[in-house]
Amino acid sequence: MTVEEAAETPEALEREVARARRRGIVRFFGRLAAHRSFRVGFALFFLIVLTAVFADLIAPYEPNKNNYRSLLAPPSMKHWFGTDGYGRDILSRVIHGTRISLGIGISVVVMTGVFGVFLGMLAGYVRWLDNLLMRVMDGLMAFPGVLLAIALAAALGPSALNAVIALTVTFTPRTARIVRSSVLVIRALPYVEAAVAVGAGHGRIIFRYILVNALSPLIVQLTFVFAVSILAEAILSFLGVGPPPPAPSLGNIIAEGRTYLQEAGWIAFFPGIAIAAAVLGLNLMGDGLRDVTDPQLRQGREAG
Repeated sequence: MTVEEAAETPEALEREVARARRRGIVRFFGRLAAHRSFRVGFALFFLIVLTAVFADLIAPYEPNKNNYRSLLAPPSMKHWFGTDGYGRDILSRVIHGTRISLGIGISVVVMTGVFGVFLGMLAGYVRWLDNLLMRVMDGLMAFPGVLLAIALAAALGPSALNAVIALTVTFTPRTARIVRSSVLVIRALPYVEAAVAVGAGHGRIIFRYILVNALSPLIVQLTFVFAVSILAEAILSFLGVGPPPPAPSLGNIIAEGRTYLQEAGWIAFFPGIAIAAAVLGLNLMGDGLRDVTDPQLRQGREAG
């Protein structure tokens, strides 16, 4: 069926649009699978996620169990990553700490995505709200991100939930600005103007035409938020305003190890490696997503 024939009935046109969308999705995932950086980043991050999900099965010891016969034991066959000042197995604490840090990162991504999409869509679609919302976002962005997160977490008190709230407030303005920019561009395109002309409702225009086409830059931004959230959580925990001990997060394991940096450097070294691996995996995935979703970058790479 040609496009002209499909256009004879709205139902046929809808089916043709759906088929074209499915073909686009298949091409998108095919390009991702062919992108080297994305493959490496996905494999690395997927391994870390599996470790966090199956932490209870993988960890050789209880993460908070003290063993005063093995205080500050160096890495060995019994304790691969050594032990800390309480005799706790560092490998087990890093595995469980990865679960906590990833959980906080995912929570920040979800909350930032929800609030960022809502505020960005509202500012970009309801024009009279644009100036008010963006000035509030600019005010929050005027503060350095990590310092704002530290101040909020310190004011709220040390806990995983308060760390999530502090990081969400920190990263939502940037996400909202990206969504707003995409909405302003997309709402001026001919197919959106045509939908308005035929009397489509605001909900249909927003969710079927605008939001779907604004997902690409949003996904790239959220991979960045995920990576920075893991790093920022480590900073908050290191400063004592993240998840409180004895619950192991990668940041407070490093904080506990700073006392023994010279005689037991492995306490801080291995959780640092875990943070670096998670952030590297997410950054590689973000680079791949950016390359695949940006037509100019893709065309330049294909031309090269």
